[in-house]
Amino acid sequence: MKKTRVSSGVFWIEIPEHDLRILCGCPADTVKHLMQRGFINTLEEGGISYESGPNAILLSDVSVQNGEFANLSEFPVLQMLYRQGMIIQGHPNNTGQKPLILGTAEQVAAQREYIYRGNYGLVSEDEMIAAGLDANTAAEYMRIKKLFAFGTIKSPEELIDFRVIRNEPTTIVEGVEIERVNTNSYRVSCNGESLEVSLNLGRSDQYTPPYLLSPHKIKPAYFSVVHTGEGDGWDPSRPCMASIITFQRQIYLIDAGPGVLHSLNALGISVNEIAGIFHTHAHDDHFAGLTSLVRADHRLRYYATPLVRASVTKKLAALMSFPEEQFGDYFEPCDLREGEWNSIGGLEVRPVFSPHPVETTVMFFRALWEEGYRSYAHFADICSMKRLEAFLEGASPEGTTLAERVKREYFTPVNVKKLDIGGGLIHGEAEDFRNDLSERLVLAHKTGPLTDREKEIGTDTSFGMQDILIPASENADERRIRKHLRHNFPGACEHDLAMLANCPARTLSIGSVLYRKENHPEQVYLLLDGLVEILGPEDQPNNILTPGSMIGEIHCLTNTCLEQTYRAASFIYVLEIRPAMYLHVIEQNNLRHSIRDYLERKQFLMRTDLLGDRISGVTLNEIARTMKEVHLSRGEAASLDQAMLLVAAGELEVRCGDRIIDRVTPGGPAVSFASPLTDEHSLEYVAASDVVAYRIPRDIIDGIPIARWKLLERFNRLCRNCCTFSQEDSP
Repeated sequence: MKKTRVSSGVFWIEIPEHDLRILCGCPADTVKHLMQRGFINTLEEGGISYESGPNAILLSDVSVQNGEFANLSEFPVLQMLYRQGMIIQGHPNNTGQKPLILGTAEQVAAQREYIYRGNYGLVSEDEMIAAGLDANTAAEYMRIKKLFAFGTIKSPEELIDFRVIRNEPTTIVEGVEIERVNTNSYRVSCNGESLEVSLNLGRSDQYTPPYLLSPHKIKPAYFSVVHTGEGDGWDPSRPCMASIITFQRQIYLIDAGPGVLHSLNALGISVNEIAGIFHTHAHDDHFAGLTSLVRADHRLRYYATPLVRASVTKKLAALMSFPEEQFGDYFEPCDLREGEWNSIGGLEVRPVFSPHPVETTVMFFRALWEEGYRSYAHFADICSMKRLEAFLEGASPEGTTLAERVKREYFTPVNVKKLDIGGGLIHGEAEDFRNDLSERLVLAHKTGPLTDREKEIGTDTSFGMQDILIPASENADERRIRKHLRHNFPGACEHDLAMLANCPARTLSIGSVLYRKENHPEQVYLLLDGLVEILGPEDQPNNILTPGSMIGEIHCLTNTCLEQTYRAASFIYVLEIRPAMYLHVIEQNNLRHSIRDYLERKQFLMRTDLLGDRISGVTLNEIARTMKEVHLSRGEAASLDQAMLLVAAGELEVRCGDRIIDRVTPGGPAVSFASPLTDEHSLEYVAASDVVAYRIPRDIIDGIPIARWKLLERFNRLCRNCCTFSQEDSP
């Protein structure tokens, strides 16, 4: 019996004598990590090539850790069923054994429904009609879906063996037992031996991507496409197929696959700068990064057809075990009309149905310019012409019309077209587009480099490359700088802001140090583009500053030394303001008292885990000006009606009945509205000493998805503690 660390929060346990290979933990891109570490290899038997790999998965006790999905078993299960051959008829690996999923009752139930939705999306004509389709179209879409599913939609139990682990030994296979010994910690025993595995992430840990991305700086453009992924769910060296649209200084994502935050960091883009996401479908290689987008200080606009949104919402709700209605707490749904041009602030988008196992649309984008429209088409995912022809067999007249329309849309010429050429039963083929009349074809969604024949048809590209469709004008920067200055100097005269806007701006490369700890600031910086990290203690995550943030202002105002080092985490673009000019504007506009007060509160917020990371300067300014100081005496219960408390000094006990299940120390939150689980467990916060705290209205926290998400994580943990104590108290 042997245990090996694969990556952060992921381990491999192998027991050869029982033919058992357990993947412990399955966050995004785990299959790619296994490939890189040599746990998945290509084998051959009887002339058939197939892969090795795990045959069991141990789930994390929690759905999300440090803001990212902890249990994404869709691709590991697909690897077992198809690439290992466990479900393929006549395959040497098809022995009747099913993939085994192990975990708590809650997580096993969540994975069952998530895999079901990941395989099929909407599973009935009624669900499609509820999402807005007419009966005839729903019937045709369901006919195509069943053809992809080899004739029938199967329950997860027909494909997978689910096993619930409790707090006593559970048999995995004869001779091997597993026992839950603590939250997210398990003991595996075999032949008198045992080993323990913990799937908990440390406070500063994140699930790591399997590849490295070099930093890039996006060029300003009126309308452009930035290529952020050309691989697929099996390519261990590249992100999955994705793109970014920039339009009039707005940034939009197309899909959110694994590692999307890693991609944004490499481009120097904060999640707070994202205006919205255009979503094509719900497979994990286009879906797994959704929780990273929740790490914004505003709800991102979610653009999709009602059909795609319904499919995505059901899968996300299953994965997180929350009601579908809560999707709107984290994203702002903006439905697109399928087959029509929809205007998004001047950017036009037309989603078009594409046959796939789950509800899918390809996307056309265009913007008007001097001699007509400039256009981009994002084709993820598509089916091959051979597969499309097969769908015509037994099709109704409506089905024949639909197939012809899909073919016509696929070959619509545009300036830049990015294609899924993954091949096989559910993806496109490059050869189908040999005669496409588009100006530029980018071939993507495949593992490895292009073949020579594919190079004759289109081109590959690499991470961070940019197709500029319409260039930017010269005066865009000045408008943006003025906007940021108004947020940071409320009430200041326009001529003073114009003076500051005329300060020099420059680009600094990744790793540049803006300030060193214990030095006086020689400049006050306004961050215009990119990300700046504040280097903290080794055991804590570094906080990230995003565009719109002022840096060094409180130390300039108080003439004090910096307490931490500030470093460029990407290419950055900053406005440099001399301290004398900064102080002049403060004094001329009588802002010293009001700004110093709110800056001290803002510094406190930036030191908290809840609001210190990736919250824009604008949002922090609003919170700092709104929050009120409150005092609690020892033994006094906190009043949390329509508000949250952030502890500044002292300590609160978290009580569940007569039990103390946790403590809130300085910087920590006391809140009672973060989770539906709190309806089942009455939590009370009582001052363990005299406490100073800040009261923040609930409606402000409701509008900050990253704060809601962190509170949801915290409350789920507290409620599990309540359940644990309740079980201990039971006779």
